[in-house]
Amino acid sequence: MTRIQDVAQLAQVSTATASRALSRPQQVAAETRERVLEAARQLGYQPNVLARSLRQGETRTLGLIVADILNPFHALLAKGVQDTAERHGYSAFLFNSDEDPQKERRALETLRGQQPQGVLIVPTSGAGRNLQTLPGLPVVELDRVSGQPNPTVTVDNLDGAMAATRHLTGLGHTRIGMVVGQQDITTATERHTGFRQALRAAGVPYDPALVRPGHHREDDGYRAALDLLSLPAAERPTALFVGNNEMTVGAVLAARELGLRIPEDLSIVGFDDSRWAQTMWPPLTVVSQPAYELGVLACDHLVGLLTRRGGVPSASLPLPATGPPAPAPARLQLPTQLIVRRSTAPPPATILPAPPAADPA
Repeated sequence: MTRIQDVAQLAQVSTATASRALSRPQQVAAETRERVLEAARQLGYQPNVLARSLRQGETRTLGLIVADILNPFHALLAKGVQDTAERHGYSAFLFNSDEDPQKERRALETLRGQQPQGVLIVPTSGAGRNLQTLPGLPVVELDRVSGQPNPTVTVDNLDGAMAATRHLTGLGHTRIGMVVGQQDITTATERHTGFRQALRAAGVPYDPALVRPGHHREDDGYRAALDLLSLPAAERPTALFVGNNEMTVGAVLAARELGLRIPEDLSIVGFDDSRWAQTMWPPLTVVSQPAYELGVLACDHLVGLLTRRGGVPSASLPLPATGPPAPAPARLQLPTQLIVRRSTAPPPATILPAPPAADPA
């Protein structure tokens, strides 16, 4: 492997001059700089940017851990983070926890070795423990809340779920099923709570027999919806509220497999918008989340924290000594929007038995 000393020897300069020519070219005479650059090209020399950053006391890197990179919501959120990091002059290392607390822990351990200046994370159910391995490192949580005293950037899940449920009760539905996410993740519990509160406000009894758990994946939505929609007709829900976009795909597939028409036989509202929700037939009524903006705001907030700390590598900062309590971490929340399309309609009309024929006179 080519070393900086090899470049210096070929360019006939000192090692220090060769290093300056590559890292701080404005401090080196133009002729010398060109000799060093030409030598580096000939030898195929690639400087170790991370090592140089560590020597200078600033890596200009951030860590980003998402829960499911195959989910369009998380992909869009990650793009918001990475675009914003680049705008601020940072690079972002991306990790996918796959909703697995053990993978999340390993990602955090890897990141700690890379010495990023801060971490953005969509927490798994085990993040409350895992994040304790990063004392002194600024962390901003996105979409979900771990319970650790970190700044958070989320959406108003409660209001979004209430809006979806109000829409269905407003259409006249009283047997409304819900496919919920993991109940140890805050987004799922908040959406479930919003569903229940909206039912109560509409005077519709909450029926736990019409609620099925899932784990945020398409297969979970399919199995949960298939179970609900296979109930006898008198017990089957006339509408479904599904807790995220991946499970909504599964719910739609289950309804079609059972021969149920949307929305004539079954109304569906999903939480999250996506291209497929807009282009499927009928287009899906959804609670839309500003996923890209969520990533932008979270990254802006983390960079702001780093700027206030002077831009030093945060992993090396000591824990604060005793003194006045630190201000409460920021809790930033973005609104959701209910987008009504063609997948919701009033419930099917009840077919009453024909009256008995009149006795002949």
